[in-house]
Amino acid sequence: MTSFTTSLAAYRDRRILFVLLLGFSSGLPLLLVLSTLSARLRDAGVSTATIGLFAYVLAPYTFKFAWAPLADRLVVPGLTRLLGRRRSWLLVTQAGLIASIALLARTDPADDTWAVAMAALAVAFFSASQDIVIDAWRVEILPQEKLGAGAAVVVVGYRLGMFAAGAGALFLADRVGWTGAYTVMAALVMVGVLAALFAPEPEIPPEPDGPAHGFASWIARGVVAPFRDFFVRRGVAVACVILVFISLYKASDVMLTLMANPFYLDIGFTKTEIAEVSGTFGLFVGLFGGVLGGAAAYRLGLLRALLVTGFLQGASNLAFAWLAVTGPVKSAFYLAILVENLTGGMGTAVFVAYLSSLCTTHFTATQYALLTSFMQLFAKFVMVPSSGFIAEALGWPGFFVLSALFALPGLFLILWLRRRVGVADRPPPAAVSSG
Repeated sequence: MTSFTTSLAAYRDRRILFVLLLGFSSGLPLLLVLSTLSARLRDAGVSTATIGLFAYVLAPYTFKFAWAPLADRLVVPGLTRLLGRRRSWLLVTQAGLIASIALLARTDPADDTWAVAMAALAVAFFSASQDIVIDAWRVEILPQEKLGAGAAVVVVGYRLGMFAAGAGALFLADRVGWTGAYTVMAALVMVGVLAALFAPEPEIPPEPDGPAHGFASWIARGVVAPFRDFFVRRGVAVACVILVFISLYKASDVMLTLMANPFYLDIGFTKTEIAEVSGTFGLFVGLFGGVLGGAAAYRLGLLRALLVTGFLQGASNLAFAWLAVTGPVKSAFYLAILVENLTGGMGTAVFVAYLSSLCTTHFTATQYALLTSFMQLFAKFVMVPSSGFIAEALGWPGFFVLSALFALPGLFLILWLRRRVGVADRPPPAAVSSG
């Protein structure tokens, strides 16, 4: 009990509040180009296979490492001097989000699917760019011992944003239509704007070799050095396995990215029921799962916590296979969402803490963007686009059973990493001594 109380003490830090608000801002746009958009497309009569292909609008999340060095190195004229590097870039990306979500609100899938895709691509670009800055700000503003708490809280904020863009948007769509729902979502970006204005700016230590002069020096410091640092500190073999592991860890989860809402609609649930059970009930279960995940990372060590939560995440998909057999039974729906969101919240919090632990202060934005890009590379370009075709070929029960098996490769890689870098798997000294 003493060690558990010590673990929770980290949440009293004032900076954690801004982590929460910026987590909301980060989570808000995602579902607007994922499950909420897939429900909108299905409402307009778009086929399941075509909905699956909309995964390609997520390309900015995968390739954001390509422009992450700009957030690490470039200043925003006028704003950077006033607010600092991180907060000025936050305001720029949030302005782009407001404009692009408003544009997506005014497109109609029934008239022009390509226009919807282009507007969604713009939302994804500004959302991914905002994520680069938020992730860097969070890692830089918190001390090492509070990264687990920060990861848990950012998951809480992220899920609140997803709740607004998921259940909130579905409730609104049933009452004021899709255009009105997306317009409200654009206005909610102001939560992140206010957080950017009032949050503290991280103190970045000076460059060890002094400021860069000239374009070649800027490229060497801003682009080459972050990647070289990541590989040199661990060795090429371990670094490559880490990147492969990152790309596979959430494999069982991502199969549901665009298929969950079409699945719920196909078996007979209404949009309001989906908002109530998946969006609202699932949100609070996920929040609790995130807090449990943060505590698990502190008590077990990151790699052991990843192993446990990775297994649970994969197994949770079997609950959806059971729901596909039972049909639109509300109690079964609640149970499936309970299992999936609890394990998903735990796994996400631990995973975010692990990614944060891999970054070096001087290259936070670039390295974190690299890691999260690899996290989505295989998933967003192979698994999610093919998910609609797999669902059509196997049917819903077979689809969910297969998706559960996709957790296995990531679990095997965790075991390999534990043998090679076992010291990173030990709990912090405070957790050991107090337990």
